Amino acid sequence: MNIILLSGGSGKRLWPLSNDIRSKQFIKIFRSDDGGYESMVQRVYRQIKKADKNATVTIATAKSQVSALHNQLGEEVGISVEPCRRDTFPAIALAVAYLVDEKHIDPRESVVVCPVDPYVEDDYFKALKGLAKQADKGKANLILMGIEPTYPSEKYGYIIPETTGQTSMVKTFKEKPAADVAKEYISQGALWNGGVFAFKLGYVMDIAHRLIDFTDYQDLFSKYYTLPKISFDYAVVEKEDKIQVQRFAGQWKDLGTWNTLTEAMEEPIVGKGEMNENCSGVNIINELDVPVLAMGLHDVVISASPEGILVSDKEQSSYIKPFVDKFEQQVMFAEKSWGSFKVVDVETESMTIKVTLNEGHSMNYHSHRHRDEIWVVISGKGRTVVDGVERQVKAGDVIPMFAGQRHTVMAITELKMIEVQLGKDINVHDKQKFSF
Repeated sequence: MNIILLSGGSGKRLWPLSNDIRSKQFIKIFRSDDGGYESMVQRVYRQIKKADKNATVTIATAKSQVSALHNQLGEEVGISVEPCRRDTFPAIALAVAYLVDEKHIDPRESVVVCPVDPYVEDDYFKALKGLAKQADKGKANLILMGIEPTYPSEKYGYIIPETTGQTSMVKTFKEKPAADVAKEYISQGALWNGGVFAFKLGYVMDIAHRLIDFTDYQDLFSKYYTLPKISFDYAVVEKEDKIQVQRFAGQWKDLGTWNTLTEAMEEPIVGKGEMNENCSGVNIINELDVPVLAMGLHDVVISASPEGILVSDKEQSSYIKPFVDKFEQQVMFAEKSWGSFKVVDVETESMTIKVTLNEGHSMNYHSHRHRDEIWVVISGKGRTVVDGVERQVKAGDVIPMFAGQRHTVMAITELKMIEVQLGKDINVHDKQKFSF
């Protein structure tokens, strides 16, 4: 089975855990088999491999998410990198060209496209295999998953099938309606449109070549900045007559707000937290190293991270975005391909960061023009290189670097350091990379 997972933008509806770098799909709140926590993308990837261990998984995403994906899924996961955001049709076209031209998958094979972050169980992935098999038959150019609605939602578009069968041709589509109109659609047998569909690779390749002047994947990648922003629905679905829908009646949740996310949490507290017996419907998600105490609260979410602290009625939490848009602050936490960093202090001419490098990983060999740095190793073993001079480092070692000096660090074991940046112009753009 070939699967393209669409990994969306940063999003702010799950602030303070999501930020301009860490999207909601990277937040670790679900219990994993080893007793730790896993994110939405880790959960979905694990479920896909459980359903089909030989599945070819390609994640279509922006450059800003590549490091986090490698950190959470490993270096082997297939990634189609969007040079910039151009909505879903260019993203899917680029991913399809990547599979055909770079991975040399036969254009006659089918692929399933779905979001990276639904909260689903194993039956969902069996349904994905069913979509792919239906696409293989060639009776329709597009096969959609139609989700059996559980209430008249205003958040989703609706698919109205021609028949009540498990697989049916599509009669019409309806945009996101008001609740009373949605109720009428449901009475007509309408299904939620969850943005999940299957097609043969060659079908979308042909459409992409008709709409975009390009020769192959590399050419399309180089021209990506020039492409108009257009959704897959507008570019393809609305113009296609041969569309089928397959019903899916299993669990499916879009965890896009704190209200829906807390419904799916397996335990009420993640991180350091306590609540008294007079609390009900309270969830605490705490990434800080200080305890959070809740007393006498009802239907409230409390979330704390280096980015900030949220205390909100669960229903009201859906309206968080315009308030978060007003905030202007330094990104305080991010996952990288080599590990992670957390900002612990910001002053006018200094910044202090806790850096964790995963075993066997290293930073890029780089320099800064406008700042000095001091690394203090607090645990683990590794090697540093400063202007070509290599040394072994361990807990307690201090490594100074002045502006202009090229430097990197490699972790022999998991390596934790405190990094102090000193300068009048400290920013993420002051970095020049070198080969090493």
